[in-house]
Amino acid sequence: MKIILQITVCAFFTVIILTSCNKYLNTDLPAGYLVSENAFVSDNSAGSVVTGIFISTESSGGLVTGGTGQNLGYITSLYTDETKSLLTGNFADIFYKDIITSSNVNQWTNLYNKIYLINAAIEGINNSSAVLNYKDQWLGECYFLRAYFYFYLTNLYGDVPLATTSDYKINNTLSRSPQTKVYVQILSDLRQAQNLLSTDYKDANGATTTARIRPNKYAAMGMAAKAYLYAEKWDSAEIMADSVINNTNYQLDNLSNIFTPQSKETLWGMALISTASISSYEYGYYNNGIPASLVPPDVPSKYVLSTLSDNVMRSFDTGDLRLTNWVRTTVIEASGSTPAVYYYFPNKYTNATPSSVNEILLRLAEIYLIRAEARAHENNIEGCIYDVNVIRARAGLPNTTATTQASLLAEIAKQRQAELFTENGNRFFDLKRTGGIDSVMSVVAPTKPTTWESYMQLWPIPPADIIQDPAIIQNPGYGDN
Repeated sequence: MKIILQITVCAFFTVIILTSCNKYLNTDLPAGYLVSENAFVSDNSAGSVVTGIFISTESSGGLVTGGTGQNLGYITSLYTDETKSLLTGNFADIFYKDIITSSNVNQWTNLYNKIYLINAAIEGINNSSAVLNYKDQWLGECYFLRAYFYFYLTNLYGDVPLATTSDYKINNTLSRSPQTKVYVQILSDLRQAQNLLSTDYKDANGATTTARIRPNKYAAMGMAAKAYLYAEKWDSAEIMADSVINNTNYQLDNLSNIFTPQSKETLWGMALISTASISSYEYGYYNNGIPASLVPPDVPSKYVLSTLSDNVMRSFDTGDLRLTNWVRTTVIEASGSTPAVYYYFPNKYTNATPSSVNEILLRLAEIYLIRAEARAHENNIEGCIYDVNVIRARAGLPNTTATTQASLLAEIAKQRQAELFTENGNRFFDLKRTGGIDSVMSVVAPTKPTTWESYMQLWPIPPADIIQDPAIIQNPGYGDN
């Protein structure tokens, strides 16, 4: 597997320390500091290593905030029924047409590279003879990130190898573990994170901060609630969600404020790197200063890459404030006999300035919906209705009329679609875990136009990794591509 990197761990750590972003880290390391010999000799150096892993996740090639074909929220929205590509022949079109191959999908390699570095960091911190005052923070963050990355791996690829060491002799012979076992590992890591992390948010120097850009104990609980839900452990999902919802430090926020650094709804977000080249990619994908009105021959694709699908637009009920707050409209004005054409764009990230937005990875509204779904499966109808109505009320909607388990699960699915659209792959994963992806995509695919096959719900593994580790078997439908 590509977790056996061609660079040494120490060499990578040297790079990330010397290029760390001040938004995450103010380091006192001298120029030319050699991590190869001193990676974990102090809190400053150990914290720099962990900070570097965060930065690699939110860089231009990062999985959650990145550009091109890496940004999972963006590409999975295209891949399913959330957005429509406005261009042809580029990476967006490849995902939109569901014609991905192992040559243009490399999340497997990206995620395993990060897991390898996390494993090396956990080993280095645990084996260090230095007195690390913030050892619990560094380890807790590593366990959280490893769980987070495995969550994405198993939801993109299904059964995946479980690498929990940096030993290449072990990693190079791993076979794919069943998804049930992967969730056991994810939840084990999140329990470790809960035990190690503070209830406060901490910065790269171990100091308490109001910024919610590094996970704390409650972020780990929220992620555990999500993992338990996906693993269909309804009672545990509810318990974890309760712990977060009952903490008054987290509150549902005004719809216009949710994606800002000040929002009290955030459990965990990522600060954008303060450079002109790495601002909010979501802003560039969907907004980018496109005018509200275009005069032919001006077209939306001059400004943005994608537009919202009809499926997303249908998820909003009349009077839904999420539609007015989170969707922008641009009209191509009528010309001659050609009528006006309206386009709708996600408007969750409204500013390109890094300091004005955070990329939100986990927030309280999702935790309410997780608890609602868990309660529905437990036949706690009254509790489920309460949670659904909390989300509906914030959206300016009246109470739900659903009263049965089946109708409530349908309502929750609709609320998840309207609440979480284009966020972090949620729609793609929801369709798969609830068994609805084939029925939805068989209708959507011809409009792209393309053909949907059931095997497409899992993505292809890089053939080079299969050659390197013969114990790994390609996902069905992809042959040797």
